[in-house]
Amino acid sequence: MKSLLFALALSTAIVLPGAAFAKSVTLTTEMKNYRGPGAYIVLYVTDSKGTYKGSLWMAGGKSKYYKHLPGWFRATRGDLEQVSGITGASVGAGRTLTLNFDLADGLFDAGYKLHIDSAVEDGRDVANDVVVPLTSANAGKPFRGKRYINTFTFK
Repeated sequence: MKSLLFALALSTAIVLPGAAFAKSVTLTTEMKNYRGPGAYIVLYVTDSKGTYKGSLWMAGGKSKYYKHLPGWFRATRGDLEQVSGITGASVGAGRTLTLNFDLADGLFDAGYKLHIDSAVEDGRDVANDVVVPLTSANAGKPFRGKRYINTFTFK
């Protein structure tokens, strides 16, 4: 029940721009110049214990490939409802994905982390290509990715 309430609060903060106790946040994911088609990436949040709390965005439109986003797929057991209505096109090499959200204040400086998994056709699937603690101190700092993501920042 606690997870359901958190997911509801998270989605409400994202969907309702004027929601009380929310911060306007810009998430910027810059991809490396790798070889291959556009990457599937997913941005999701875990709590201080590493428990999945909700998905923010899925880049890539064909659900049959979501199993190649290993951390997210394991955490959600592949539940497509976790990304229903929050998907967009895959992100090409050298491109930048910029997303704007209103995120609940309670996500910041409380032990929550934002994870990004990535996958490219005929390439390696990468759980936690980027993991960023959601702290005020980390706002604006670039975080390097392991494989397909060059840098990620939030402001």
